[in-house]
Amino acid sequence: MAIMIENVVVVGAGPTGLMLACELCLGGVRPLVLERLPEPTGLSKALVLGGRAVDVLDHRGLLQRFKDCEPRTATSFARLFHFGGLPIDVGRLEGEPPKFVFVLQAVTERLLAERASELGVEVRRGHDLVSIRDDAEFVELTAQSEQGTRTFRSRFVVGCDGGRSSVRQLAEISFPGLQPTRLLRLGDVKFGDPATRPAAWQDGRAPFPEIDDGYFRVITSEPLPPHLARDAPMTLDELRESVRRTTGTDVPITEARWLSRFTDSSRQAERYRKGRVLLAGDAAHIQLPAGGPGLSTGLCDAVNLGWKLAAHIKGWAPADLLDTYHTERHAAGTRMLMHTRAQGALLGGSGEQTPALRELFGELMQDPSTVRRLVDLLQGTDVCYTTDDDADAHPLAGRWAPELTLQTARGRHRLADLMHDARGVLLDFDDGALCDQAVRWSDRIDVIRATCASSPPARGLLVRPDGYVAWAGDHSAATPTRALHRWFGAPDRE
Repeated sequence: MAIMIENVVVVGAGPTGLMLACELCLGGVRPLVLERLPEPTGLSKALVLGGRAVDVLDHRGLLQRFKDCEPRTATSFARLFHFGGLPIDVGRLEGEPPKFVFVLQAVTERLLAERASELGVEVRRGHDLVSIRDDAEFVELTAQSEQGTRTFRSRFVVGCDGGRSSVRQLAEISFPGLQPTRLLRLGDVKFGDPATRPAAWQDGRAPFPEIDDGYFRVITSEPLPPHLARDAPMTLDELRESVRRTTGTDVPITEARWLSRFTDSSRQAERYRKGRVLLAGDAAHIQLPAGGPGLSTGLCDAVNLGWKLAAHIKGWAPADLLDTYHTERHAAGTRMLMHTRAQGALLGGSGEQTPALRELFGELMQDPSTVRRLVDLLQGTDVCYTTDDDADAHPLAGRWAPELTLQTARGRHRLADLMHDARGVLLDFDDGALCDQAVRWSDRIDVIRATCASSPPARGLLVRPDGYVAWAGDHSAATPTRALHRWFGAPDRE
């Protein structure tokens, strides 16, 4: 039987893989998704989406779906916002407040699976990848399922299959980093009779966040035991004993719906692209889940990669567009590892210097400007993609597009509303001359003349499909032509 050739095979139907599949579909390329597990687990390591990931959902018209799924009984995540266990007082924050959507990872996965289904994505579950062979034209993948062994050929394969990624290992992509030093135990649990709980809990100041339906998230951190049986199932007694050691309190845990162990190991793939094999999400980076940055970073990986890979396959991408995925997202991942490693030092350091370090950080966090920097770092809102070496580049170039309310020929819109189709957008706030320059790219971008509800941030903005500004210009001689060629290739008609 002839082997059907796919454009893209995405390995992994977690949030990153599903988000990438949706982005590819919006770009005109329908992928095939292969998933090892026969069914979703329904388990949730991550409790929240924050920062730039919230903006990404907004730009795709998905944010309200997620907000509608926030549990009404859940603890406000802003109350739990911290850096290395040191509370962040958002009341000291100047400017935009932090953004959160409190949804369990399992809910995120379900909502993205529903969106992928709406777009026509095919997900084949129960397929375990066993080999990859990359040649000059295709990637050949072999997977095992209950139906036997199956071979797939694809122009590209993207590993979104987690920290133990089969794609990364089979493609022999190096995964350097730091060895674990601490063991963290996690439980989504219920407690006993409220009357038996410690006194500090009686006024609602429980030290553990409520997730939903009466379940609380308990996490302990201890030095990594020298002879840990990692594959042995964790028990409720093990969690109780760890809580007793770390808090000095017998916590009345009565039941658990999920128990897990993980470490503070942190690693990053040496490269996010090797020929026709790419990595995204936890397959590309693992870290201490302090503040839950992994899931949000993975969604941003997917949105950065999706439009570039689709453009490459559709044939209009500039020659090096796909390579910018590694350049941009590897740097963002490195920065994320930096702050999670720093938090690990504050959270888990056992040396005599750690209390002094925490005291110093606590003092620094009284400064509003420090709070601002930490919030932007944790939320990924400080990410700026470098642009071409242009001394005259606008300050907005390379940054996330500002939130704008626009009046266009089609009515009043937010800029986020214009990004739902994952196309680039050229906004002309002037006399229409920029629209005339960009009209030759109208098969790839939306060219829109608009006015701003407030003062426009520039004479014109060119926004990439992933929400970042490719070009902005203030003076009348500024032109987007160079940026259009750089990010959207040569027009069909020069």
